[in-house]
Amino acid sequence: MSDQTRIVLVGSTGLIGRAVIKEAVGRPSVHLVAVARREVPLPKGARMELLLSDTEHWPDAIAAGRPHTVVIALGTTIKTVGGDKAAFRAVDHDLVLQCAAAAKSAGARQLIVVSSVGAQFASKNFYLSVKGEVEDKLAKLHFDRLDIIRPGILRGHREGPPRRAERWGMLFSPLVDLLLVGPMRKYRSAKAADLAQVILTLAGNKQRGRLVLEHDDFGRILRRG
Repeated sequence: MSDQTRIVLVGSTGLIGRAVIKEAVGRPSVHLVAVARREVPLPKGARMELLLSDTEHWPDAIAAGRPHTVVIALGTTIKTVGGDKAAFRAVDHDLVLQCAAAAKSAGARQLIVVSSVGAQFASKNFYLSVKGEVEDKLAKLHFDRLDIIRPGILRGHREGPPRRAERWGMLFSPLVDLLLVGPMRKYRSAKAADLAQVILTLAGNKQRGRLVLEHDDFGRILRRG
């Protein structure tokens, strides 16, 4: 279909990536192309392309997807990489920027990136500092449209070894969310499925500019969609 939005998804094996794949089922306006290093379990009814390659060849895979929109949902944790800050930056900084630059070279007019609430280059928190640094550098790529998604704790089933802190966070987040009011609302948790719907609603948006989207923005977008 000529009016389909071609979306290339990078980070398809993670919590948000898998949710995007699931939520894309039954959306005729979306042509989804997932880029990954390994096979991705596909939900029933999924009609999409899956391009497998090592990360060093992801720029070629992104170009092959002929994207209108590229979604980057990459990320690891300091604990996952054993406290190795260089290993963390290799994914959350280097690989994200590599994929974003490839998206620009491939002609994508829109980039949607999952970042984190509190992201700020000047933050004393290493994780948030890296996220903020990446956001600043993404803006300098000058996409027609740049959407930065800043969720709090993500709720949903993750594949692989459980992350203890996240498990407890997901368990208690509905109660904690009630205490987060006013300016603190942006730190409320978010369901992966809801974020996936937000991403798919934003994809293909013709308006230009850079948008930073947090908790209350997600709700407004979902109500519109």
